[in-house]
Amino acid sequence: MYLYQHWHNLKDKHKNLVVGLGNFDGLHLGHQKLISEVVTMAEQIGGTTSIFTFHPHPLAVLNPDNSPPLLLSQESKQKLLAGLGIDLLLMVPFDLAFAGMSPTDFVRNVLYGGLGASAVVVGYNYTFGYRGRGTPELLQNLSKTYGYQVKVIPPIMVDGKIVSSTLIRNLLLRGEVAEAAKFLGYYPFVEGPVVTGDKRGSSLLGFPTANIDIDDSILVPTNGVYLAKAQIHRESYLGLANIGVKPTFQVQKRNIEVHLLDFCQDLYGETIKVSFIRKIREEKRFQTPAELIKQIERDVLEARVTWSKIKE
Repeated sequence: MYLYQHWHNLKDKHKNLVVGLGNFDGLHLGHQKLISEVVTMAEQIGGTTSIFTFHPHPLAVLNPDNSPPLLLSQESKQKLLAGLGIDLLLMVPFDLAFAGMSPTDFVRNVLYGGLGASAVVVGYNYTFGYRGRGTPELLQNLSKTYGYQVKVIPPIMVDGKIVSSTLIRNLLLRGEVAEAAKFLGYYPFVEGPVVTGDKRGSSLLGFPTANIDIDDSILVPTNGVYLAKAQIHRESYLGLANIGVKPTFQVQKRNIEVHLLDFCQDLYGETIKVSFIRKIREEKRFQTPAELIKQIERDVLEARVTWSKIKE
């Protein structure tokens, strides 16, 4: 997959571009439907699949106090997009100058002038241009002038609810990771390097953990203990993930640590992906380390039993 941070003159390098437009935070089932349509249309016309999106998120520039936390890091998003069959990813920097571009100028200068788009695919509620005044209907109206096809993806429903990034964020903030997975199409996850922790898990508790460094802009599920799966070098391991502040030891900084079952290798410096499968319990303060050890033993047993039921 080619990665660009601009749109200028790309029509001279890549022919018959089919362009998917959106923010694609989380790459949930609605986004996946849109992307599959991009791939299908490109196959029909012998074209090139592409996604046009922004970094940072537009709200981080226009209304930073209300900018939502991201469901995926840029690196994770890029990996998933490549796996979905996208040839070109246009990760365009968003700034106030771009925010001032009118919807018609966006179509004329970007989609037509820079990309020479043969087809454009958007969601039913997509908006673009100055103050979000551009709509799918405007894209349709301008399509004859600028010679592209338009495909609008209707709402994708799961359990009677419209799939959306907002819905998924709210579920994660409640720790409902299994429910969020229904709308994502995969278990919610974080990905990052293993960093040095306080080593209390191995030295005091007998349950070594990997502490994961996550960017503050990424949404992490609410505090608690989770059944998790960790991916390391394409191998997967069952684990227990703890998200929180370790109240037993009065740690102030919120962190993520995972204890991998049946695993005893050094992970410092490795990048691992941790998927959250089920929430097992709330974070809790224990009076003594011994009480915590007994609880972790129960958590490990529950994790194994829960995972065996999920696999059935």
